[in-house]
Amino acid sequence: MTTDSAKHHFSKDGSSTLYSDKFGQFYHNPNGAVSESNHVFFDIPGVNLALNNEPEALTVFEVGFGTGLNFLLLLDRYLSGKLAFPVHFYSVEAFPVSKKMAESFNFDEFLTHKKFGKLLPGIFGQLQPGLNTIKPLPEHEVYLHLFYGFFDELDHIDNTVDFIFHDAFSPEVNKELWTVGTFRKLASFGKKNAVLSTYCAASKARAAMAKAGWKLAKAPGALGKREMTIASLSEQKISGFKRVNESRLIERFDAGEFG
Repeated sequence: MTTDSAKHHFSKDGSSTLYSDKFGQFYHNPNGAVSESNHVFFDIPGVNLALNNEPEALTVFEVGFGTGLNFLLLLDRYLSGKLAFPVHFYSVEAFPVSKKMAESFNFDEFLTHKKFGKLLPGIFGQLQPGLNTIKPLPEHEVYLHLFYGFFDELDHIDNTVDFIFHDAFSPEVNKELWTVGTFRKLASFGKKNAVLSTYCAASKARAAMAKAGWKLAKAPGALGKREMTIASLSEQKISGFKRVNESRLIERFDAGEFG
């Protein structure tokens, strides 16, 4: 495992993103890294609402830590709300960026708590293969559990998950993270009402989710994208969205339509 060979760019909302030479794609929507994350992973799936409701605890699992942006956005919301319940943020990353690259990110310009932008170089700089548990703010019960390795090497986690951020590179270039097996494993990590959100609206990816037992719906995409996908193990959790026909997707999957 090595750090990804990536080049820094500014997306159209002014926030940092990277272009991966390995995968041939941007880490975020080039129209806006922060704007996309806010929409896909916080607004649509209801993370903002969950934080405002102050649960006993909250657990997030992210597929693809990438630049660490989603963790920073969650941390910023937590402190802005003056919240006190435990938050566990699990993520997995096989090709973390270097500490030096993380120093170039400008995410602090988009945070209420500007100092959080300085956390990422320290996080990336201390990573070791396997599970790294980091408490970036000693006075707050927010824990980052970052697995440096491949998703299929992560056997279990110690918390059941409320929200899943599926933020891998697209199925065209990172197909192993869009399989039935991947989505079954994510389901095993989740609570019965866990919610999964992803920028991806591809029928093949949705079919794999449906085959793995997820209930599916479509939601407006971010920054010009027509659709994104919202899913849950509970139909009630996605009742406010336009549903996708899971049975038809499974039929097409079983017929070999998706290869």
